[in-house]
Amino acid sequence: MNILNDPSMKEIVEDFCAEADSLFDQLENSLTLLEEDPTNSQELEKFGQVIDRIMGAAKSIGAAEIATFCELGKVIGYKSSQVHEIPLIEVVVAILFDSLHMLRKMNQSLREGNEKCMEKLNTKAFVTRLNWLSEKFKDIERASCAIEKRPNNLSQSSIDDLMKSLGL
Repeated sequence: MNILNDPSMKEIVEDFCAEADSLFDQLENSLTLLEEDPTNSQELEKFGQVIDRIMGAAKSIGAAEIATFCELGKVIGYKSSQVHEIPLIEVVVAILFDSLHMLRKMNQSLREGNEKCMEKLNTKAFVTRLNWLSEKFKDIERASCAIEKRPNNLSQSSIDDLMKSLGL
């Protein structure tokens, strides 16, 4: 039995979900500010930092799908902070809004006791957008979004591996 379905750990899972909801609000605020001013790359940095906190907490309670999804968001946030093309940043913001919406649904599913939260989400269109976006970022190197246990950190294959681990 893992922590997610251990009745004695229910309070820890509930605390994670509540904290994640609060952090999701911070992410939404960063994205709203980016919608208003796509040149504000500090908000993309902030997005990456906040989603990294959620990722760490999700890993610690065994919410692997949420952690991996957050890792993907972290990579997108940090890599996009290096981009200066306003139309591309606007697309990134839209995709990150979509990912935030999906994370909220995953968190709600976890709160309801379903540890396989990706099963209920329609991800086909989202995956197409992520693939397109990862292609745009393939040449951006960024040490702060190095992916653990992957030999080619920041490579296209590392992003593909993250998506594959989510079943996307």
